[in-house]
Amino acid sequence: MVKVVPNILSLFRVALVPVFIMAYFADKNDVKVLAVFVFALASFSDFLDGYIARKFQATSNLGRILDPLGDKLMMISVLVCITVDAIVPIWAVIVAGTKELLMAIGGYVVHRVSKGAVPQSNLLGKTSTVYFFLVCVSLMLFRAIPSGVATGLISSALVVMLVALASYVHTYIKYMKSR
Repeated sequence: MVKVVPNILSLFRVALVPVFIMAYFADKNDVKVLAVFVFALASFSDFLDGYIARKFQATSNLGRILDPLGDKLMMISVLVCITVDAIVPIWAVIVAGTKELLMAIGGYVVHRVSKGAVPQSNLLGKTSTVYFFLVCVSLMLFRAIPSGVATGLISSALVVMLVALASYVHTYIKYMKSR
């Protein structure tokens, strides 16, 4: 039974994406408390499904697809919502979307070449996710943040994400050379 819990949590996170979008745009106040709650719930479910999967060796091929799918859909949805609200510039969505597309292509290539074995995520990637979460929550809760500061915050989160991407590429190359 424990083996399916991480997948259920990942599916739950995917299901929270439209809930987040509706909560974000339904709240007419400047402070998006309900949307932040949904985003925090999704982020906690991400932590929990990873913890359970590692602790109980409950990983699966389906989980390897659902977990990052839920993460990426939520992250892009949050970014699109705050972009539509003119909090951050459109190029932020383009940069993040391109990074996620490159990660997906790279993950697929490594998966195919290594016949299913994929290296574990690393601390920099997890740090990037937490930092992105904190920046986006700040931008949703503190709407009086000046535009230049908001752009600087999202830019710094994107830089950390790109550094994490470079780290993953380095890890994948090293992993493939060791095989």
